[in-house]
Amino acid sequence: MSDLPSLPVTFRPARTRVVLLTAGVVIFVVISTVALLLEQLSPGEKLSFVVTGALLFGVLLWLSRPKVVADESGVTVVNFASARRLEWAEILKVNLRTGDPWVFLNLSDGTSLPALGIQPGINKQRALADANTLRALVEARSIADPDASGGPGGRS
Repeated sequence: MSDLPSLPVTFRPARTRVVLLTAGVVIFVVISTVALLLEQLSPGEKLSFVVTGALLFGVLLWLSRPKVVADESGVTVVNFASARRLEWAEILKVNLRTGDPWVFLNLSDGTSLPALGIQPGINKQRALADANTLRALVEARSIADPDASGGPGGRS
């Protein structure tokens, strides 16, 4: 399996992240500059502009948070408000169907977990390549190394 990346590997929507973080910095700088240049504003009003810019930057930073990290022992899925650690054996299938906003992981407990760190929004080809890589990693780890966790229910 030489075509698989060495672990750990992080998947995240890089272009989306760049757009969000760049927009956040620009918004913060513009709002802060306008606040400082408007002489008729009181210091409290200027501060409220700067705080508003910082809050908007914070929201865009929060929106750039999603990622999927694969390492030797499993996968960590970081979405907007949560992070979940999965062992390789818990992931049954990696899905990215036409029209899906992001990858979905079918799990051994019968649920499906969205993995927002791989999304085709701005860069569809990168998302498809990342989904295929994660799928290959899941297949290699669950088939080629079934006893890596010490057997059923065990941990490495």
